[in-house]
Amino acid sequence: MKSKNIIITGTSRGIGFELVKLFSKNGHKVLALSRNDKPISSLNLEKVNSLAFDLCNEDDYKNVEIFIKNEWKHVDVLINNAGMLLNKPFTETTFRDFAKVYETNVFGVSEMTRTVLPFMKKTSHVITISSMGGIQGSIKFPGLAAYSSSKGAVITLTELLAEEYKETGPQFNVLALGAVQTEMLEEAFPGYEAPITALEMADYIYGFSLNGNKFYNGKVLQVSNSTP
Repeated sequence: MKSKNIIITGTSRGIGFELVKLFSKNGHKVLALSRNDKPISSLNLEKVNSLAFDLCNEDDYKNVEIFIKNEWKHVDVLINNAGMLLNKPFTETTFRDFAKVYETNVFGVSEMTRTVLPFMKKTSHVITISSMGGIQGSIKFPGLAAYSSSKGAVITLTELLAEEYKETGPQFNVLALGAVQTEMLEEAFPGYEAPITALEMADYIYGFSLNGNKFYNGKVLQVSNSTP
Protein backbone atom coordinates (compact mmCIF):
# COMPACT_ATOMS: atom_id res chain seq x y z
CA MET A 1 0.00 0.00 0.00
CA LYS A 2 1.21 3.50 -0.84
CA SER A 3 2.48 5.41 2.16
CA LYS A 4 -0.09 7.82 3.59
CA ASN A 5 0.12 10.85 5.87
CA ILE A 6 -1.64 10.19 9.18
CA ILE A 7 -2.38 12.55 12.10
CA ILE A 8 -3.34 10.99 15.43
CA THR A 9 -4.22 12.79 18.65
CA GLY A 10 -3.82 11.34 22.12
CA THR A 11 -0.74 9.24 21.38
CA SER A 12 1.11 9.11 24.69
CA ARG A 13 -0.62 5.89 25.80
CA GLY A 14 -3.42 3.44 25.11
CA ILE A 15 -5.00 3.13 21.69
CA GLY A 16 -3.26 6.18 20.23
CA PHE A 17 0.17 4.90 21.26
CA GLU A 18 -0.51 1.52 19.63
CA LEU A 19 -1.86 3.17 16.48
CA VAL A 20 1.33 5.15 15.93
CA LYS A 21 3.40 1.97 16.10
CA LEU A 22 1.07 0.15 13.69
CA PHE A 23 1.15 2.90 11.07
CA SER A 24 4.92 3.22 11.33
CA LYS A 25 5.41 -0.53 11.06
CA ASN A 26 3.44 -0.52 7.82
CA GLY A 27 5.41 2.32 6.24
CA HIS A 28 3.07 5.28 6.76
CA LYS A 29 4.08 8.77 7.87
CA VAL A 30 2.65 9.83 11.22
CA LEU A 31 2.28 13.07 13.10
CA ALA A 32 1.68 12.04 16.71
CA LEU A 33 0.06 14.67 18.93
CA SER A 34 -0.14 14.50 22.71
CA ARG A 35 0.47 16.75 25.68
CA ASN A 36 3.30 14.37 26.56
CA ASP A 37 5.27 13.63 23.40
CA LYS A 38 8.07 11.73 25.15
CA PRO A 39 6.57 8.18 24.96
CA ILE A 40 6.47 8.34 21.16
CA SER A 41 9.59 10.42 20.52
CA SER A 42 11.66 8.05 22.67
CA LEU A 43 10.80 5.15 20.33
CA ASN A 44 12.59 6.82 17.38
CA LEU A 45 10.15 5.27 14.95
CA GLU A 46 10.72 5.61 11.23
CA LYS A 47 8.56 8.27 9.50
CA VAL A 48 7.05 9.40 12.82
CA ASN A 49 7.09 12.98 14.08
CA SER A 50 5.74 13.84 17.51
CA LEU A 51 4.65 17.22 18.83
CA ALA A 52 3.73 18.27 22.34
CA PHE A 53 0.14 19.34 21.79
CA ASP A 54 -2.77 20.43 23.98
CA LEU A 55 -6.23 20.34 22.40
CA CYS A 56 -7.25 23.20 24.71
CA ASN A 57 -4.41 25.50 23.60
CA GLU A 58 -5.33 27.44 20.46
CA ASP A 59 -1.70 28.27 19.65
CA ASP A 60 -0.80 24.58 19.34
CA TYR A 61 -3.03 24.21 16.28
CA LYS A 62 -0.83 26.69 14.44
CA ASN A 63 2.14 24.37 14.95
CA VAL A 64 0.19 21.54 13.30
CA GLU A 65 -0.66 23.77 10.35
CA ILE A 66 2.97 24.84 9.96
CA PHE A 67 4.15 21.22 10.06
CA ILE A 68 1.73 20.13 7.34
CA LYS A 69 2.65 23.06 5.09
CA ASN A 70 6.39 22.50 5.48
CA GLU A 71 6.59 18.71 5.56
CA TRP A 72 3.61 17.02 3.93
CA LYS A 73 1.41 19.44 1.96
CA HIS A 74 -1.58 17.09 2.43
CA VAL A 75 -3.16 14.76 5.00
CA ASP A 76 -4.80 11.42 4.17
CA VAL A 77 -6.17 10.40 7.56
CA LEU A 78 -7.01 12.29 10.74
CA ILE A 79 -7.83 10.20 13.81
CA ASN A 80 -9.40 12.26 16.60
CA ASN A 81 -8.48 9.85 19.36
CA ALA A 82 -7.64 12.06 22.35
CA GLY A 83 -10.26 12.16 25.05
CA MET A 84 -10.93 12.98 28.68
CA LEU A 85 -12.89 10.53 30.83
CA LEU A 86 -14.45 11.89 34.02
CA ASN A 87 -16.27 9.60 36.46
CA LYS A 88 -18.00 11.81 39.01
CA PRO A 89 -21.52 12.05 40.46
CA PHE A 90 -23.56 14.63 38.57
CA THR A 91 -24.23 16.83 41.60
CA GLU A 92 -20.48 17.05 42.21
CA THR A 93 -19.63 17.74 38.55
CA THR A 94 -18.90 21.46 38.40
CA PHE A 95 -19.29 23.92 35.55
CA ARG A 96 -15.51 23.76 35.09
CA ASP A 97 -15.56 19.96 35.04
CA PHE A 98 -18.08 19.97 32.21
CA ALA A 99 -16.19 22.70 30.36
CA LYS A 100 -12.89 20.80 30.57
CA VAL A 101 -14.42 17.59 29.25
CA TYR A 102 -16.12 19.40 26.38
CA GLU A 103 -13.00 21.44 25.57
CA THR A 104 -11.11 18.20 24.98
CA ASN A 105 -13.76 15.85 23.63
CA VAL A 106 -15.84 18.24 21.49
CA PHE A 107 -14.15 21.60 20.91
CA GLY A 108 -10.77 19.90 20.42
CA VAL A 109 -12.21 17.53 17.82
CA SER A 110 -13.89 20.43 16.03
CA GLU A 111 -10.80 22.66 15.97
CA MET A 112 -8.41 19.88 14.98
CA THR A 113 -10.69 18.91 12.12
CA ARG A 114 -11.05 22.54 11.03
CA THR A 115 -7.27 22.97 11.09
CA VAL A 116 -6.53 19.89 9.00
CA LEU A 117 -9.44 20.09 6.49
CA PRO A 118 -7.75 22.52 4.06
CA PHE A 119 -4.99 19.95 3.55
CA MET A 120 -7.26 16.95 2.95
CA LYS A 121 -8.19 15.46 -0.41
CA LYS A 122 -11.53 14.21 -1.69
CA THR A 123 -10.55 10.68 -0.66
CA SER A 124 -9.18 11.59 2.77
CA HIS A 125 -10.79 10.26 5.93
CA VAL A 126 -11.58 11.83 9.31
CA ILE A 127 -12.29 9.31 12.09
CA THR A 128 -13.46 10.43 15.49
CA ILE A 129 -13.30 8.02 18.40
CA SER A 130 -16.50 8.14 20.42
CA SER A 131 -18.03 5.79 22.97
CA MET A 132 -20.98 3.46 23.27
CA GLY A 133 -22.03 5.80 26.07
CA GLY A 134 -22.79 8.42 23.43
CA ILE A 135 -25.19 6.15 21.52
CA GLN A 136 -28.88 6.78 22.03
CA GLY A 137 -30.49 3.78 23.71
CA SER A 138 -27.23 2.21 24.88
CA ILE A 139 -26.62 1.28 28.50
CA LYS A 140 -25.65 4.37 30.50
CA PHE A 141 -23.54 4.51 33.64
CA PRO A 142 -23.82 6.85 36.63
CA GLY A 143 -20.99 9.35 36.91
CA LEU A 144 -20.44 9.76 33.17
CA ALA A 145 -22.81 12.66 32.46
CA ALA A 146 -20.10 14.94 31.09
CA TYR A 147 -18.13 12.24 29.27
CA SER A 148 -20.97 10.36 27.58
CA SER A 149 -22.87 13.50 26.57
CA SER A 150 -19.68 14.88 24.98
CA LYS A 151 -19.25 11.64 23.04
CA GLY A 152 -22.82 11.97 21.79
CA ALA A 153 -22.03 15.51 20.62
CA VAL A 154 -19.19 14.43 18.32
CA ILE A 155 -21.44 11.84 16.70
CA THR A 156 -23.84 14.58 15.63
CA LEU A 157 -20.94 16.83 14.62
CA THR A 158 -19.62 14.09 12.34
CA GLU A 159 -23.01 13.63 10.67
CA LEU A 160 -23.17 17.37 10.00
CA LEU A 161 -19.66 17.55 8.54
CA ALA A 162 -20.30 14.57 6.27
CA GLU A 163 -23.32 16.38 4.88
CA GLU A 164 -21.49 19.69 4.48
CA TYR A 165 -18.57 18.09 2.62
CA LYS A 166 -20.40 15.28 0.79
CA GLU A 167 -19.65 16.75 -2.66
CA THR A 168 -15.99 17.64 -2.10
CA GLY A 169 -14.82 15.15 0.52
CA PRO A 170 -13.24 14.14 2.78
CA GLN A 171 -15.35 11.46 4.43
CA PHE A 172 -16.23 11.61 8.14
CA ASN A 173 -17.04 8.64 10.35
CA VAL A 174 -17.28 7.81 14.05
CA LEU A 175 -16.27 4.66 15.88
CA ALA A 176 -18.23 4.26 19.12
CA LEU A 177 -16.06 2.00 21.22
CA GLY A 178 -17.07 -0.31 24.02
CA ALA A 179 -14.78 -0.84 27.01
CA VAL A 180 -11.08 -1.10 26.10
CA GLN A 181 -8.34 -1.89 28.59
CA THR A 182 -6.45 1.40 28.69
CA GLU A 183 -4.82 3.52 31.37
CA MET A 184 -7.65 6.05 31.05
CA LEU A 185 -10.24 3.35 31.80
CA GLU A 186 -8.25 2.09 34.78
CA GLU A 187 -8.03 5.59 36.21
CA ALA A 188 -11.80 6.13 35.94
CA PHE A 189 -12.82 2.58 36.92
CA PRO A 190 -10.06 1.03 39.07
CA GLY A 191 -10.04 -2.73 38.94
CA TYR A 192 -12.39 -3.08 35.97
CA GLU A 193 -11.10 -5.46 33.28
CA ALA A 194 -12.23 -4.76 29.72
CA PRO A 195 -12.56 -7.59 27.17
CA ILE A 196 -10.51 -5.79 24.49
CA THR A 197 -6.88 -4.66 24.70
CA ALA A 198 -5.63 -1.33 23.39
CA LEU A 199 -3.61 -3.11 20.69
CA GLU A 200 -6.60 -5.16 19.51
CA MET A 201 -8.72 -2.03 19.17
CA ALA A 202 -5.88 -0.12 17.51
CA ASP A 203 -5.57 -2.87 14.92
CA TYR A 204 -9.27 -2.52 14.06
CA ILE A 205 -9.07 1.29 13.85
CA TYR A 206 -5.94 1.04 11.69
CA GLY A 207 -7.75 -0.95 9.01
CA PHE A 208 -10.92 1.13 9.18
CA SER A 209 -9.05 4.41 8.86
CA LEU A 210 -7.44 3.30 5.60
CA ASN A 211 -10.45 1.65 3.98
CA GLY A 212 -13.64 2.46 5.87
CA ASN A 213 -14.42 5.61 3.91
CA LYS A 214 -14.85 3.50 0.77
CA PHE A 215 -18.00 2.10 2.37
CA TYR A 216 -19.15 4.65 4.95
CA ASN A 217 -19.61 8.41 5.28
CA GLY A 218 -21.38 10.24 8.09
CA LYS A 219 -21.87 6.98 9.94
CA VAL A 220 -21.35 5.85 13.51
CA LEU A 221 -20.18 2.25 13.84
CA GLN A 222 -20.65 0.56 17.19
CA VAL A 223 -17.41 -1.29 17.94
CA SER A 224 -18.58 -3.30 20.90
CA ASN A 225 -19.50 -6.90 21.61
CA SER A 226 -22.09 -5.92 24.25
CA THR A 227 -25.78 -5.17 23.80
CA PRO A 228 -27.79 -3.01 23.57
